[in-house]
Amino acid sequence: MKRLTIIIAAGLLSLGVGIANAQEEAASMSELLDLIKQGQARDSQEARQREAQFTQQRNQQQNLLNRARGERTRQENESARLEQLFEDNQSKIVAARAALDERLGALKELFGVLQTVSGDTQGRFTASLTNLQYPEREEFLVDLGSRMASATELAQIEDIERLWFELQREINESGNVVRFNHLVTKADGEQEEMEVVRIGAFNLVSDNGYLEYDSGEGSISELLRQPDGKYTGSADDLFDSDAGYVGFGVDVTRGGILGLLVETPTLTEKVDQGGIVGYSILALGAVGLLIAIWRFMGLSTDSRKVSAQLKRDSASTDNPLGRVLAAYESNRSADTDTIELKLSEAALKEMPGLTKGLLFIKVISVVAPLMGLLGTVTGMIKTFQVITLYGAGDPKMMAGGISQALVTTVLGLVVAIPMVLLHTVVSGQSRKIVNILQSQSAGLIAQHSERKG
Repeated sequence: MKRLTIIIAAGLLSLGVGIANAQEEAASMSELLDLIKQGQARDSQEARQREAQFTQQRNQQQNLLNRARGERTRQENESARLEQLFEDNQSKIVAARAALDERLGALKELFGVLQTVSGDTQGRFTASLTNLQYPEREEFLVDLGSRMASATELAQIEDIERLWFELQREINESGNVVRFNHLVTKADGEQEEMEVVRIGAFNLVSDNGYLEYDSGEGSISELLRQPDGKYTGSADDLFDSDAGYVGFGVDVTRGGILGLLVETPTLTEKVDQGGIVGYSILALGAVGLLIAIWRFMGLSTDSRKVSAQLKRDSASTDNPLGRVLAAYESNRSADTDTIELKLSEAALKEMPGLTKGLLFIKVISVVAPLMGLLGTVTGMIKTFQVITLYGAGDPKMMAGGISQALVTTVLGLVVAIPMVLLHTVVSGQSRKIVNILQSQSAGLIAQHSERKG
């Protein structure tokens, strides 16, 4: 019914269009009537053609539907067949594995251990320094491990012997010192082939010092920073040696201890952590040390001259005791009181020369710890400021202030302790000479008093 309505509407539309066109072309009513009849006949023919076409398409769709249903039935049958085939294959696989396990017996455990050992050995060899000279063994271990994991192939006796050989060779090479040429990445980023000395499986050295091995890329590079001189010196001795025993610092952790040594700050870096306060303490200590050395040398010279003066009868003015004796000689005829005053005056004149600089050394020994305390306080203030701004989650951000606090304290003590010892030594020499002057003056006064009596 719906299709018939559509056909009638199309026919009426065509009729209306035809009438409109006919009115434009016809010259009379009779001609218009003829044109209308012709249009009706033509429209009726087109409608029949459309109906035939619609019927044909309906038949084709029915055929397509029938074929699709047939294909679905075929696919369902194929799916059922494949499911049955899958179940049959699963049963065969289970039976085959059971037969394989029964035939392998104790060898199954052997192959399991072989798989585990090959995997562990591959990891160890990759990180070993010997891998630079024997890189082909990694491919063998990867292939052996994959074959053992697939459970489709069995290991051959040659594979087991090869694995044992590689393990034994690694043990032997870990105790050998070997020279070979290899491409090395220098500290400036350039690559150069140079001679390298491998110390077992522990260290690599060249004529520039220790080298670093990157197991991920299989490359060698120079350390951006070498350890202390005693370690680089032993590396140079080993590199220059051809035979015999050479003392060398071996890193048994294969780079761990060496990395810590490299990251350890040097003495200059430690002092630099103290900041301005630390350098001020060192400058003050250097000044105190120079004064102490100067006074020690001067007092030592005066002490030797005074000792020599004690052995002579005549007074010499090149030493404090000689000048005091000269004052007595020039006033020998005076009375006892005058002699006492003259000798006291001569001794007092010598006191500034004997004690000069000692007070400054003592002051430095007291001020240095106070400056260290000042650095400690400023360092802790800096630390608390960092904690206020960023929190206490990252210890590295607080390390600067804590380092300054500790380093300045250490520097203050390092300066103060030697200054106290030097002040004791120098002041002891000064007091020794002063005591000699006082004892000699008292003896001269006593002798003069006895003669006058």
